[in-house]
Amino acid sequence: MAAVNGQATISADILASYAADAAREVPGVRGFVESPLPGRRGVRISEEDGRFRVELHLAVDWGASIPELGRSVQERVREYLGRMADVDPTTVDVVVEEVGR
Repeated sequence: MAAVNGQATISADILASYAADAAREVPGVRGFVESPLPGRRGVRISEEDGRFRVELHLAVDWGASIPELGRSVQERVREYLGRMADVDPTTVDVVVEEVGR
């Protein structure tokens, strides 16, 4: 069989969807906080020189340990992106914007 030249890429929107799916699996995550600025979603992916940065703006449950939840989200997102997209983000930033009941 002949070799195929080219490359496959995954859009930032797909990576953001994967990151959101992963974060939702962590107990205590209620959802994402959207920015009032146009085009600023609760999950953002940026890429520079092949390095990816993930930024998640979360609403979490009242009583959740925010440091523990943040670490769990970081680990889950990193693992999920690696498995689903072969992407190892350089940073996964978790910003807790809301705490609710």
